[in-house]
Amino acid sequence: MMKKDKSVIIWLLSGCVLLFMMVVVGGITRLTNSGLSMTDWHLVTDTFPPLTDAKWEKAFEQYKKFPEYQKINIHNDFTLSDYKFIYFWEWFHRFIGRIIGLVFVVPFVYFLIKKRLSAATIKKCAILLGMGAFQGFLGWFMVRSGLIDNPDVSHFRLSLHLTFAFITFAYTLWVALDLIYPERVAIENSLRTIARVSLVFLLIQIIYGGFVAGLNAGLIHNHWPLMSDGQFIHESVFLEQDNWFLSFTEGKSGVQFIHRTLAYVVVGFIAYLYFKSREFTLTKVQKNGIHILLALVFVQFILGVFTLLYGVPLWLGLAHQISAFFLLSAMTFNLHRLSK
Repeated sequence: MMKKDKSVIIWLLSGCVLLFMMVVVGGITRLTNSGLSMTDWHLVTDTFPPLTDAKWEKAFEQYKKFPEYQKINIHNDFTLSDYKFIYFWEWFHRFIGRIIGLVFVVPFVYFLIKKRLSAATIKKCAILLGMGAFQGFLGWFMVRSGLIDNPDVSHFRLSLHLTFAFITFAYTLWVALDLIYPERVAIENSLRTIARVSLVFLLIQIIYGGFVAGLNAGLIHNHWPLMSDGQFIHESVFLEQDNWFLSFTEGKSGVQFIHRTLAYVVVGFIAYLYFKSREFTLTKVQKNGIHILLALVFVQFILGVFTLLYGVPLWLGLAHQISAFFLLSAMTFNLHRLSK
């Protein structure tokens, strides 16, 4: 790492921390059913929550015009106090998004003026800025799907929003690692290939995690290792939709089956990476990275099992999502160290 890159690295890693916070708060927002509380989006005027009773009443009356209140909460003695609770989490989620935008744009301009960025880093950071803007669009695109007829967001849009947040984080970390480890190391092609395949399956697993969350598919078949007594594949997997593709993308049982089955695949590939790596002479950083990755995938697997068995309580659902974030971080780090 060159001395002149230190401030740039700190900037990028700060962005990683904020993206982590964004995903955590997004998870809380989803698990508390708070995501549809803000029924409009303004870049400036809703930066802060309502500050007077009159403005709170106005926001609440606006919320009452939309399906979530009219079809669900109107029957639950839903009060202004309840509305303030769900509003807070959605507002906080968006507020962090604004902070991330400032943290990326302002230092980026400063580093450009000071000529602290190489041409390659400028290109990568420009991509990051584009990804951040697109992520903001995806957030509103997701929320919009729950404000029309169905008082719940599209699980496809939810998964897209979640997965792209993970990918944006991973790419930010990758750019920082390029600066932290500018030197080249010997590449073992077989290990790099296994790491790449592992990352692909991990991303597919994250996509299906979004499907499970969006469909509330973790609230059924709360058994393990079988989906029910004596059934590895529950019969409902093939009864919910007209064809297999729809069953495994839109059916609650089918989506849960894919998610729980892919968990074994991800664990298997990462375990294979660990055992295969023992055949080669690796650096201490590479060895430690693979060991941490192996530990994290087992932690994530165990959290997934308990989250399912206990019917997705808030703290376990959130812990499972946070653990997935750490697992992706470790996977990104290892792929970087086995590729550069």
